[in-house]
Amino acid sequence: MKLKAVILFVCFFIIIIDTGISQDHNSQESDFIGKGNINCFVYHRFGDDRYPSTNISINDFKSHLQYLKKNNFLVITLGEALALLMTDKGVPDKTVVLTIDDGYSSFLKNGMPLLRQYGYKATLFINTEQIGLNDFISWDEVRGLVLEGVEIGNHSHSHAYFINYKQDLIITEFKNDLEKSRKIFEEQLGEFPLLYSYPYGEYNLEMKEELIKQGFMAAVAQNSGVISGMSDLYALPRFPMTGIFSKPEKFIEKVNMKALPVKLVQEINPVLIDNNQPVLKLKLLNPEVINTELIQCFIGGVKDCSIDYDEDLNIITIRSNHQLEARRTLYTVTAPAANDNDSWYWFSYMWINPAKED
Repeated sequence: MKLKAVILFVCFFIIIIDTGISQDHNSQESDFIGKGNINCFVYHRFGDDRYPSTNISINDFKSHLQYLKKNNFLVITLGEALALLMTDKGVPDKTVVLTIDDGYSSFLKNGMPLLRQYGYKATLFINTEQIGLNDFISWDEVRGLVLEGVEIGNHSHSHAYFINYKQDLIITEFKNDLEKSRKIFEEQLGEFPLLYSYPYGEYNLEMKEELIKQGFMAAVAQNSGVISGMSDLYALPRFPMTGIFSKPEKFIEKVNMKALPVKLVQEINPVLIDNNQPVLKLKLLNPEVINTELIQCFIGGVKDCSIDYDEDLNIITIRSNHQLEARRTLYTVTAPAANDNDSWYWFSYMWINPAKED
């Protein structure tokens, strides 16, 4: 099974080269224009009521899988989905990826049995320092999951708040952490995963560039949304499925969401240094697919924002009506389909304020 994983990653790399996908992420006119949508979800703990903010009940997780099965969704790993997205055919309709962060024991105890029952794959991101410690799965268990078809990704070594380091130390600490995780992965699994999940979803532009330099194929953050060919490969969105957000009705809403066809007007640093009321500008690439009169915005889930749409330039500008008080704040933009108000499109961007505690 290790050989199979290596082949998948090699094929993924070849696809990137053959399709001319740009690795210059300073350009918003990237050639990464795959076809279709990937509705990606992130889970942490399963049936562990001690930590409600990162937990999903077993019944709720089962309801997610039941809905996917009943409605004929394709459930594959993140690596498989991205490889398909970059082909001429793209991903099939109703493609879903289930990711799990951290490697808690409750995933193996309560989550994995349901995945086995429904015959679904998943991508598990683990931080190497904690594997084998209390409340986490062991390396033997990780190897067993690989044999069952679970894809393993890198969730750092230390799971640190890298953005909290002094500006000139962030990239040094990040590189050192990557090297530690690389050695352990190679010792324990015989290979180094080329998919990355940022701890707490936090990153800056230097961290993204380092992942590109080291040959990572993609990275996931925690900015909710749908993956498409317009997405940033090194800040892919995932819908969180914990607490109240994991209720069946919320899952059904998100699994039927589509990616809003937008790109950043220019590359921006998500880490706030001086400006605590940042402006987000988006280029709307296919205005005909949505009802532009009903574009709406949310700041941290609340409609406390102003939105301006320039029809001539197809530029959407989002401004918060207040200073951002949280450590992580999502600017979210949604719009209904042009001819169907029951079908919705979604995009979000996360700002990080290192001066605030989590």
